[in-house]
Amino acid sequence: MASSRSLRHILEQHRHLWDHDAARPAARENFRKVLACRTPALGAEVYASESEQKVVYHTCKSRACSSCGRRATVLWQRDQWATLPDVPYREITFTMPDVLWPIFNNNRALLADLSAIGAKAIESWIEAEHGVQVCIMVVAHTFGRHLNFNSHLHILVSTGGFRESEGAWIPQLNIRKASLSDFWRDSVIGHLRLAQGKLISPIDGPALDQMLIAQGNRRWRTHHKEFGSKYHFLQYAARYLRRPPLAEYRFQHVGEDEIVFRTHDHRLKREVLTHYSPSDFIRALTQQVPERYRHCVRYFGLLAPRTKARCMGAILTILGQARRPRPARLSWALSIKREFGVDPLVDRMGKKMQLIARRAAVV
Repeated sequence: MASSRSLRHILEQHRHLWDHDAARPAARENFRKVLACRTPALGAEVYASESEQKVVYHTCKSRACSSCGRRATVLWQRDQWATLPDVPYREITFTMPDVLWPIFNNNRALLADLSAIGAKAIESWIEAEHGVQVCIMVVAHTFGRHLNFNSHLHILVSTGGFRESEGAWIPQLNIRKASLSDFWRDSVIGHLRLAQGKLISPIDGPALDQMLIAQGNRRWRTHHKEFGSKYHFLQYAARYLRRPPLAEYRFQHVGEDEIVFRTHDHRLKREVLTHYSPSDFIRALTQQVPERYRHCVRYFGLLAPRTKARCMGAILTILGQARRPRPARLSWALSIKREFGVDPLVDRMGKKMQLIARRAAVV
């Protein structure tokens, strides 16, 4: 049974606002999955001991589901821990002026290009300045704290780089923030200009052209943060991966006429309440659902699949580190035991339950 303050309850209560032909197909598909999560609709396994029986319903694995997102995030963290070399990293956050957000919201193909644009800006600048390649992992992000659409990138970059011609690892690279910010700005504006005639935008023609000129002449913000190890970034990035943009505990009130949730306001430097009508809340939430087959995390530089296969062995040898084997995939039962300290397949008498049957999905 969904909690009266859960996202699932909101989707059930206001289904008429999103489950219709005019809704974005990706959002409609994901919201339907959330409602079917852990119900007979997705099928189940049946486990039993001598004294007890348990039906374990399948999960939806939707990126809009807070329950499924936690497990997916933990699995991702374990894989990245094994893959990334043990070197210091920095996080670079690429933002853009808010007048450009609606363009990327309305043109989802352009939104999917942002990760490559941000990574290419960093690769090009570092190659020109230092002649090396770096590890780059891009986490695309579309939501602000108030559930507003805000397209920006969180990017993990190694503080050192690999100079392949010399077979050497350069441990510390100096990055000039202003210069890198200009690379990012010029790359985004240039990409928009190439697509200008096909853009879906509230403004067009000369007004759009003037707006792009104005935004191309201003200084864009980038934020830099040093991480002593990959562990700190993986913990930080995990807050944004495979989870809905709004945690369940933040809901204060969910009613037929209003939805209220708590958020931290950076300008006021305190917690505030954000109020939405149900239709506005569903509209805002729909904007945050990524398109089907679009990944929120992408890998470039030394982490790009081909480059990693060619260079990572040499890099680990230079750094004196051993290649870690890929972790064995955690079963759902072991995940629950690790997270909550309770084995879901042990009955009340302490006896292990065994799989005895499978139930098909109920269409």
